[in-house]
Parts: sequence; structure tokens; C-alpha cells
Amino acid sequence: MRVTVGPVSGSCCQNQIDAGALEVRQRRVLIMVLVINAATFLMMVTAAASSGSSSLLSGALDNLGDALTYALSLAVIGAASAAKARVALFKGLLIFGAALAVAVQIGWRISHIDTPVAETMGVAALLNLGANLLCLRLLYPYRNDDVNMSSVWECSRNDVAEGIAVIGAALAVWVFSSGWPDVVIAMALLVLFLRSASRVLRSAWRELYPAGQRFMPADQPVKAPGRP
Repeated sequence: MRVTVGPVSGSCCQNQIDAGALEVRQRRVLIMVLVINAATFLMMVTAAASSGSSSLLSGALDNLGDALTYALSLAVIGAASAAKARVALFKGLLIFGAALAVAVQIGWRISHIDTPVAETMGVAALLNLGANLLCLRLLYPYRNDDVNMSSVWECSRNDVAEGIAVIGAALAVWVFSSGWPDVVIAMALLVLFLRSASRVLRSAWRELYPAGQRFMPADQPVKAPGRP
């Protein structure tokens, strides 16, 4: 009897090649967005310090968190799904930590309201939005690959919303000559960060503990259907 194994073997090799090529592309794009976010963080924190803007500082902290997120994502490319889910869980905690830092800064600004330098805010916000749109475009093809890339995509979408919001804050500060629009936008970004952290944490938790296994003891044997 003849058994033909050629097509199966070829298909297996092809799958391995495709998976390896995907991992290479994922690494390349994560390195690019990591470099972009690190550079944008330095620009934003400098602009926030010189302009006195809470929303710019919020954006800078977000970029720092994203750079750390991309570095973690880069480290687990090709790893098991459980490892990716654990890293995604840590990313959610990072976003939550950034939200807490923003909340503390907002609390301080409310008691020390000053009018930021709108021109510095505007230039930095435009550069930030351009960088965020570039990252979003680079990550778009990989947004549904796995929980790792999905959480990265979530961070990038937040960045674009944050960039638009900071531009709005700069315009409002310029029109009204007041620091309150800057604080209000920072509060809105705080809500955005908290929602994003919640989504990433829920997704990672579902990946780590599927519905049927969440409350099953680790040492409990799984019974075959129909067996007592």
C-alpha cells in the first residue's frame, strides 16, 4: 500500500515559512514604531515643560508607555499564546499606571491654573499627531494577528485620538487665553486611558482563562464525555 505524504509535508513546511515571515514583519514594524514613540516622547516632554501644558504631558506619558509596550511586544513575538496574553496583561497595567500619573498631574494643575503657551502646544501636537498616524498605518495590517498585536493596535488608536484632542486643546487655549481647556482635554484623555486599559486587560484575561477553564482547579482531571 502506498502512502502519499509529500503534500502534507510541503504544507507543513509552507506553514512554518509563512509563520516565520510573519514574525519577521512583526518585529520590523514594532522596531519602527518603538523608535518613533521614543523620539516623540522626548519631543512631547520637552514641549510640555516649556509650554506648561497638562495635555502635552499626558501625551508624553502615553508615548512613553507605548514605547515600553512595543518593547514588550517585540520580546514575545513567536512565543506561546499564554506568554503573549501575560504580556498583554502587563501592558494593560502599564496603560492604567499612565492614567494614574495623568490623574495626579491634573489634580496639581487644577489647583495651579496657568495658561499654557498655545503656539508651542500647537506645533508639538501637530508633530505628535503625524507620528501617531504613521504608527497606526504601519500597524494596521497586523491588528488582528494575535492578542499581542491587537493590544499594540489598541495603544496606537488611542495615540491618534490623543493627538487630535491635544490639537483641540491648543486651539481652545489660543482662542480663550485660558488654561482650563488644557485641563479638560487632559481629563478626557484620562478617561480614554482607563477605557483602553480595561479593554486590554479583559482581552488578555479571556486569552489566559477561557470561559470553561476560569474556575476549574489546575489539578482536576478533565473527564471524557459520557464517562462517570
